[in-house]
Amino acid sequence: MMKQWKRVLLSLTISVGLLSSAVPVMAAPQDTAVKVDNQAVQYTAGAPILEKGTTFVPLRTTLDALDVELTSATDDSITAIVNGNTITLKSKLVRINGVTYAPIRIVGDAAGYEVRWDQATRTVLLVSKGGATESAQVGGRGFMWEVQNNGNTVYLVGSMHLADESFYPLRPEFEEAFAEADYLGVEVDVSKAADEEQQKLVLDLGTYQDGTTLKDHISSETYDKLGEILKKSGLEPNALDAYKPWVVENMLAVLKVSAAGYKSGSGVDLYFVQKAAEQKIPLIELESYESQLSMFNSFSKELQEKTLRTTIDNFDVLDQSAIQMAEMWKLGNDEQLHEFTNNFSDDAEYNKAMLTDRNIGMADKIDGYLKNGKGEEYFIVIGAAHYLGDHGIVKLLEEKGYKVERK
Repeated sequence: MMKQWKRVLLSLTISVGLLSSAVPVMAAPQDTAVKVDNQAVQYTAGAPILEKGTTFVPLRTTLDALDVELTSATDDSITAIVNGNTITLKSKLVRINGVTYAPIRIVGDAAGYEVRWDQATRTVLLVSKGGATESAQVGGRGFMWEVQNNGNTVYLVGSMHLADESFYPLRPEFEEAFAEADYLGVEVDVSKAADEEQQKLVLDLGTYQDGTTLKDHISSETYDKLGEILKKSGLEPNALDAYKPWVVENMLAVLKVSAAGYKSGSGVDLYFVQKAAEQKIPLIELESYESQLSMFNSFSKELQEKTLRTTIDNFDVLDQSAIQMAEMWKLGNDEQLHEFTNNFSDDAEYNKAMLTDRNIGMADKIDGYLKNGKGEEYFIVIGAAHYLGDHGIVKLLEEKGYKVERK
């Protein structure tokens, strides 16, 4: 049983949570709010909007709340006076109904505030860096390695795809490495998870197209146990009948872990995807939505029911398991991550697809970045469980002759 909940838990650090936005039973999210040192900002003209993981806010009202004087704004820059100093920020601006919007993180950082996200209340928190000491504490050590070759540098960062605000602010080494990056590399661009194209992929691959339903493809015992969980969660027992077992498994895990406060909106990879978009740093994908979804869809019928049943049997402890994984990430506990990864699954089919094959593919791409001789820096953020273990990316790179240094 211990190994089983570890497998469910570790899967949250390996696949991106592509399905979190596909759950058909979630209530519509509430409006996004902004607080400055715990005081809500009152917006009269326009309101904050969340677009592909980035929160845009009415510029002038937000700057007024931060006691920053706006002097000018163009399509891609802002000039303002902060603490008596004139600064110019390069930032994407958008205009909606005559109101100019800017990314809140860019504005908050420039004004000297820590920018944090409270997923439970969908609130952007701007905290004075000289203010509450609790808010200034670093969220955790996390996982980062450095590899250099031929004038190129690659930073390897282990992500938790589902996280909460306690992960932030990240320690300075992460921010300093990212500040010098020429490229951000991720498994897939998670800011596009809710795009129509990606959702169509989920529906095309993850639902039955032949008139059958989930009930026709799993045992009656598994189906009944699933119905009990859905009913206890306030849903109809047949709410997920249209979906294949691999989709239902992911939905259940996301549903339970989200209830504990861990959301894709606070994930480490999305955090850097947002920053890259705001700072116009090119983003490269080491995999694709189609490859990840196709991998799940190609699992045998037996494996799909086995992994679904594991999630069902461990549903009640998934939230506590997520808390343990979060603490491991914050401690940057390599030993524990190595042990968990090596004990990931006792199923050869699952292990090969989820770890071995994907790690080889990503390690080969990283090898290419290191060899291109362009004097570039790559900041790679992928699931933490891909790095260590007998088939981990760190070992694969070392076998290629690279020195991989823990940071």
